[in-house]
Amino acid sequence: MPRPRKYRRIASEFGISFFGPKGIPMHELEMTALSHEEVEALRLTDLEGLYQEEAAQEMGVSRATFGRILDGARKKLTDALINGKGIQVKGGAYSIADRPVSCRYWHGRGRHGWRGGRG
Repeated sequence: MPRPRKYRRIASEFGISFFGPKGIPMHELEMTALSHEEVEALRLTDLEGLYQEEAAQEMGVSRATFGRILDGARKKLTDALINGKGIQVKGGAYSIADRPVSCRYWHGRGRHGWRGGRG
């Protein structure tokens, strides 16, 4: 049985959950799904200009994990833009940054506390 996914912190859920090319009906679009964590990774690095180490701390994950999340998000986004696909933001294992994760094992602190990473 695989390990359960760790919760990642995001600043907020995004107001828009769908984006697509103009002029193509939604039912005709091939969709690409981005998780909330992937959109948050894009926001932190590409919009906010944080280095991966800083962004990883914001999300409460290791730098290597953050790099994998970001790489996957960029590949999906590029595929959607180049091939005219719709983008849907949905799912993922996340918690809103100011709200504790409700899990009986973590007691509302996240994996290593809200500081991000170990320590």
